[in-house]
Amino acid sequence: MVDFVKAYFNELKNTIDNVSLEDTKKAVDMIYKAYKENKQIFLIGNGGSAATASHFACDLNKGTLQRVYDKNERRFRVISMADNVSILTAYGNDLSYDDIFSQQLKNLVNEGDMVIAITGSGNSKNILNGLKTASEVGAVTVAFLGFDGGEAKNMVDHSVLVPSNHYGRIEDIHMVLCHLISSYITEMKKKESADEKEY
Repeated sequence: MVDFVKAYFNELKNTIDNVSLEDTKKAVDMIYKAYKENKQIFLIGNGGSAATASHFACDLNKGTLQRVYDKNERRFRVISMADNVSILTAYGNDLSYDDIFSQQLKNLVNEGDMVIAITGSGNSKNILNGLKTASEVGAVTVAFLGFDGGEAKNMVDHSVLVPSNHYGRIEDIHMVLCHLISSYITEMKKKESADEKEY
């Protein structure tokens, strides 16, 4: 058992070392830009990636707040499209599971908003349809990917690839990326708050 744990951790470390720092930085910058411009951010993902989408939405919406009761503080406008069971099952049952994200986005997404896809394979039809809908209205698209990126890699404006074929490690690192981004933006907001107090 100890050998298994050690091997898993070592593989995880090696995979993290091979995630592009530049691609990660660009994703952070794009998300922060969306926040500064008061754009909506929509998150889509299946299975474990749906859970990551929910977690990321929580961290951005609440975790980045500096003054929770200050009505003047700019807030993130983030929605995980994986969270409404009623609408997911309605579209899945009445239309197709392939449409669960694209149909929700058609109600909400606007030009200049952001859609972030979190997916291991990059080939799930509902993810691809969601990205297609986002692109059609002029939304910015970002993806956190695994394996070789799949079809999604060629559909988005920017992606961060976890170079692994192990779903567990891919999802581990996707969560690390979400925590990294939330933590960085929290620090940026703290700095901005400190700068504002000086004037």
